[in-house]
Amino acid sequence: MKLILLLALTLSTYTYAQDDDKHHGGHGHHGGGMHGHDENSIKHFFEPLPESIIDEEKNAALIKLGKMLYMDPRLSVNDKISCNSCHGLNTYGVDNEPTSPGHEGKRGGRNSPTTMNAALHIAQFWDGRASDVEEQALGPILNPVEMGMPNKGAVVQKIKAIDEYQALFAEAFSEEKYPFNYDNIGVAIGAFERTLLTPSRFDDYLNGDEDALNDSEKKGLKKFMHMGCANCHNGVAIGGNSYKKIGLVEAYETEDMGRYEVTGLESDKKAFKVPSLRNIAQTAPYFHDGSVETLDEAIHLMAKHQLGKDVGPGFVKHVKAFLGSLTGKDTE
Repeated sequence: MKLILLLALTLSTYTYAQDDDKHHGGHGHHGGGMHGHDENSIKHFFEPLPESIIDEEKNAALIKLGKMLYMDPRLSVNDKISCNSCHGLNTYGVDNEPTSPGHEGKRGGRNSPTTMNAALHIAQFWDGRASDVEEQALGPILNPVEMGMPNKGAVVQKIKAIDEYQALFAEAFSEEKYPFNYDNIGVAIGAFERTLLTPSRFDDYLNGDEDALNDSEKKGLKKFMHMGCANCHNGVAIGGNSYKKIGLVEAYETEDMGRYEVTGLESDKKAFKVPSLRNIAQTAPYFHDGSVETLDEAIHLMAKHQLGKDVGPGFVKHVKAFLGSLTGKDTE
């Protein structure tokens, strides 16, 4: 069955891998826009961002508290590392480092994923060990390499001693007799992270604005779909909704066993959560190990390792153009 699927994939993507644009001129209309079959395919693979995934008015106090905690380095053992240190709000939710330095300058083993749109993902972290952003937010605080706090009680005691948090926690958790607890820190940070949606020009395109993408971006979208990239990078986050082995067709060298460390399943060895491609043009370096410096290289390597294709510069150019349309409009 695997051989049959691979042959089918090979046949369906051969033309696009060759990337001779001269031979594709008759496929589309001006700008390679989506028509007929491709329109249906787009709706099958992608959906625009919702306007909101949290009631920001109802949860205003909780979100305010969450943002303050997100930005506060006092959540770390030496008052130097905040969530924002590795997931900068002004740098698309990342730090643009291969791996991030913690409170002692030591680096973790994996690239820090973006917090932008992360609440839409199937789970959190590269290996999916946290079920949601609320759970994820609590992990780095106690991680000895990252923020280095010794235990939950020490975190709560430290935060509780800060006058400003007394009023903020009381307001955000007004129905609770004892609002200060470790889980509530995650609840608040998670609520704030649920506001970090970044609608892009591609969302405008999905919502019917044919002029939202330029000719090159439309051509890149078509190639992205025909090559098979959208088989993994799809849905509202254009990724983030499944786990795949890195090196599916051609082996990728890594000692990181990925999701296997969480599940113990042989089939999960070297499997990682498929990254969201939203804001991908701004969140280098790439892959779980942060080893890939440029988007051009990432596109080339993904085609090689996941699809078994050696793509040309034209393919890379147009797909890169399409991926640029996924950058949030408010942050462009």
